[in-house]
Amino acid sequence: MSIVDPKIIDGIAEELEIKDVASASIRQIGAIVRTIEERQGIEYIHFEMGVPGLPPSAVGVEAECEALRRGVASVYPVIDGIRPVKDAASRFVKAFLNVDINPVGCIPTAGSMQGSFASLMLCSHLDPERDTVLYIDPGFPVQKMQAQVVGVKTVSFDIADYRGERLAEKIESYFAEGNICAVIYSSPNNPSWMCLNEQELATIGRLATKYDVVVIEDLAYMTMDFRSDVGRPFESPYQPSVAKYTDNYLLLISASKIFSYAGQRIAVACISDRLYERHFDSLAQRYGIARFGAAFAYVYLYTFSSGVSHSAQCAMAAMMDAASDGKYNFVGDIKEYALRTARIKEILYRNGFHIVYDKDDDRAVSDGFFFAIGYRNMSGAQLLKELLYYGISGIDLATTGSNRQGIRACSSNIKPHHYALLEERLRAFDEAHR
Repeated sequence: MSIVDPKIIDGIAEELEIKDVASASIRQIGAIVRTIEERQGIEYIHFEMGVPGLPPSAVGVEAECEALRRGVASVYPVIDGIRPVKDAASRFVKAFLNVDINPVGCIPTAGSMQGSFASLMLCSHLDPERDTVLYIDPGFPVQKMQAQVVGVKTVSFDIADYRGERLAEKIESYFAEGNICAVIYSSPNNPSWMCLNEQELATIGRLATKYDVVVIEDLAYMTMDFRSDVGRPFESPYQPSVAKYTDNYLLLISASKIFSYAGQRIAVACISDRLYERHFDSLAQRYGIARFGAAFAYVYLYTFSSGVSHSAQCAMAAMMDAASDGKYNFVGDIKEYALRTARIKEILYRNGFHIVYDKDDDRAVSDGFFFAIGYRNMSGAQLLKELLYYGISGIDLATTGSNRQGIRACSSNIKPHHYALLEERLRAFDEAHR
């Protein structure tokens, strides 16, 4: 028996001007659930929102507090980043990816959201013939919304159907059209948690060079493929990255998940040396600035926010430096998510659910921050609505560009008492839907 009256959910959705719960954004689902909790006194299992469920990095907190006491709050930071964070980011990329990037190309952004937004806009203005971004899905829904907001065309495909050697043919079929300005993906992938392997990254890099396409690699969850022992500074194995296979790349490295520092909205966009210095006639005509990297900072970030919080940049610099020095084992901290996800999956399996993306090419998918769940033959839209009646939230996989049925779930907000609650609610759900 459900614990929330469907009419209550429908009524709240109408109040929030949400026409269809199944197609609602992450934030909209969160608003519905929070309203139900406030009005009905029912605690939800929050699978919808990827909010860090660990304390923020103490290294970052102390560095930011010290910076505020030093008076940085009264001083505008340099648009393209203060020197300590640029140097720290360059060293961090070398320590954990084994990639060399000049500090000048390491530019702080207000979270990777701002970094991807600026990147999408910039890439769409490089060549008037290239007006489309390719998304390797499933992916973070808001990144497509960003393209929609500024009128950039998009195309996409589900990576699960094109692993290994099949990936080359699929990507080249898009690149060869001549209208693709950029390709964007995350690895580990949000929401499936699949990870691109070295062969696939080499394929993307080779084709990006051949067809002159910019690769936007979202490393929001870097080092979080816990099947490999990555995360020791300046030691192999390193975080896999397309940066080893092309010069046409821009990496987005966020503090939100790896440092549990989401609230301060701090990330770094790391632009390859060659791409940073590259001149584009279209940029010169449009903005009077021809260099890719300069346009990124002095056109897009300047008009967006005039830079990133000064104190947050100090925190980012301190966290990256401590990690590179081996004094801050951030990977050890975030392994907690894998433990939570493994326990949640056991409960799901016992109650008739399955993992939608259970294979990562020829291996079992890693336990991590996100995962995708399905139930029997239910569509993702139907499953989302039905689970909301049982006090469990999520988002429909259809909103991520997936061609499979199910919902995205996240383990970050699970507390110790939630496991028994989840078992109870899923058992009731299964009994009602057999």
